[in-house]
Amino acid sequence: MKELIFCLNATMPVFLIMILGYIFRKIGIIDLEFADKMNRFVFLALLPVLLFKELSLSDFSAIWDLKYLMFCFFATFFSIMIMCIISVFLKDKSIRGEFIQAGFRSSAALLAYAFVQNVYGEAKIVALMVIGAVPLYNVASVVILMLLSPEQGKLNRVVLKNTLKGVMKNPLILGILAGMIWALLKIPQPVIMKKSISTFSAAATPLGLLALGASFDVREVFSKIKIVLVSSSFKLLILTAIFLPIAIKFGFEDEKLVAVLGMLGSPTTPTSFTMARGMGHNGAVTSGTVMITTIMSIFTLTGWLYILKIAGLV
Repeated sequence: MKELIFCLNATMPVFLIMILGYIFRKIGIIDLEFADKMNRFVFLALLPVLLFKELSLSDFSAIWDLKYLMFCFFATFFSIMIMCIISVFLKDKSIRGEFIQAGFRSSAALLAYAFVQNVYGEAKIVALMVIGAVPLYNVASVVILMLLSPEQGKLNRVVLKNTLKGVMKNPLILGILAGMIWALLKIPQPVIMKKSISTFSAAATPLGLLALGASFDVREVFSKIKIVLVSSSFKLLILTAIFLPIAIKFGFEDEKLVAVLGMLGSPTTPTSFTMARGMGHNGAVTSGTVMITTIMSIFTLTGWLYILKIAGLV
């Protein structure tokens, strides 16, 4: 019951803010044009600052574990590869980019922090998981969404060149690089700077969720319901079932294992919808996967944690 209550506390506020955005659009407070502009603002300004804040304040030297970091990196990498392979079988090629991203990209930083903190009282190890997985999440998402954009033509040298330029100029990538460099150089942040960044970046999640809810089209999502269910199954069950036993085989337990569970089994991050919409995709598959994984993770995360507990691993 304690784990169920925790999952409800972690996931239901996310879902309720999305519902609020949907209600605001229905009663005319938010229209689709405003929701798109809000998405763009979150994508170009708020998310890069949020990523910078998360990484720039991390003390990697205190928790350094190369084996653990490499596991998080390669588990993420092979999750992406699996989704890319599965996407080849989709009849509608225009949704491949969304399907891939929605299937591998977790709310790792947000939910894993809360998850580990709730179980162990501190969550320092999550910073190591974040640097192993989150930059790869974002880089891969940018590349995949650009290369598989519905507006994209055939893959050639010009397309690859434009994609590389887009990746290098992408505000999310710039935010990640700036945050990592700042942390590695251990540059101090004045109180005014720290508070300003914290206040500004705090708007990313609620505004992104409101925009997601306001852009949500039930008919559009149900038109892709089979694809949404497949991507949701990979996100919550299949990839976790593949890589969690490998993590156990490597000897990870307690905080490290719970952080891995947060990385693998948490719902698709709402920022994936912001990125998909911001890079020319329809967003129906992404928003549907975010909604379903957010709801179902209440049960799947509790189930995975229960299995780890009865096995004596946490």
